[in-house]
Amino acid sequence: MELRRLGRSDILVPPLCFGGNVFGWTADEATSFRLLDELLAAGFNFIDTADVYSRWAPGHVGGESETIIGKWMKARGNRDRIVLATKVGADMGRGRVCLKADYIAEAAEASLKRLQTDHIDLYQSHWDDAETPFEEVLGAYDALIKAGKVRLVGASNLTGQRLFDALAVSAREQLPRYATIQPEYNLCARAAYETDIEPVCRANGLGVITYFSLAAGFLTGKYRSPEDAGKSVRGQENVSKYLNERGLRILAALDAVAAAHGANPTQVALAWVMARPSVTAAIASASKPEQLGDLLKAAELKLTGGDIDRLNAASA
Repeated sequence: MELRRLGRSDILVPPLCFGGNVFGWTADEATSFRLLDELLAAGFNFIDTADVYSRWAPGHVGGESETIIGKWMKARGNRDRIVLATKVGADMGRGRVCLKADYIAEAAEASLKRLQTDHIDLYQSHWDDAETPFEEVLGAYDALIKAGKVRLVGASNLTGQRLFDALAVSAREQLPRYATIQPEYNLCARAAYETDIEPVCRANGLGVITYFSLAAGFLTGKYRSPEDAGKSVRGQENVSKYLNERGLRILAALDAVAAAHGANPTQVALAWVMARPSVTAAIASASKPEQLGDLLKAAELKLTGGDIDRLNAASA
């Protein structure tokens, strides 16, 4: 399997990153362990999570995903085989939402404890914090890197201009630079990344790890009518947001390309993201082991130039 360099670092990752938002939410602990076992057995060792996963679920407080990943790595003794990414800065409740230096230090210790590890491979700013200067944010990361608790830092949900500004601060102040960015990017959501963020990434050698690579499940093809809204917890949102003339055009193109390759829409939609030269890895997740096959096969699917042109035209 092709491995790709994470930004300018020496860390190599597969083109598919497993999204850990499902752990402890739509996948219980036993199912999560099975998913992780099967992923690693197939050579997919890149896992992305966040301290806030899955605070949105009833009765949850955040940290559920990290806790399960930590238990699994401890039980399997495989920490050295995993490229582990997590995030800080989302709303953890009780006013705990920022990227101030003292909060980053506190949140990092909490994540390390839940993950049962002494280091995080990629620690990411989950959301922008315009009230905290990049000098302070990156200074906090500098302390974590020097302490051996973090290897690389990245960002998520930054505009191209804010990403450029952060990189400028790193260069001027000799502070750690964001090695990666995690933007929303898929066949349904292209413009913000392609016109605003991608040029900064290409000019500065950043790794790109896309989230919502399947448009929260819409690009699997299971939402084709309003009646399909009840198929998942995100069904109604998907139908309302994507089920329109453009969405149906995208699904039709996915169907056609999938038929030509003996594949399915999930595999083609992910392969399209992975084929983007600026993209390092596409994040996707599954709640059931039987759903994993589609994700893994997507990493092996090679689309032709004609396939990509057809999908680009349908999603324009």
